[in-house]
Amino acid sequence: MTFAWYGHLKFRSLPLVIVILASWGIAFFEYCFQVPANRIGYDCYNAVQLKTIQEVITLVVFSLFSIWYLKEQFRWNYLVGFVFIVLAVFFIFKFK
Repeated sequence: MTFAWYGHLKFRSLPLVIVILASWGIAFFEYCFQVPANRIGYDCYNAVQLKTIQEVITLVVFSLFSIWYLKEQFRWNYLVGFVFIVLAVFFIFKFK
């Protein structure tokens, strides 16, 4: 979803309708994997845990994407925020 949602930022001269259609096309294939993964994962995890896993993966992928593709800096306050997210993950998974 990261590329579908943010990849177009390097192509700001393209018409918005083209960007939207391309993003939908990319997102469709990602959803084809995400929906079955949630169904399978729901056998082991509850919905909040599944969403937590998805958000952590998204943040890691987005961080790498923003550094590599968008050429943005990774700042110290992002790292501090991620530490707090790791603490949130601990509490979500520790106390069922």
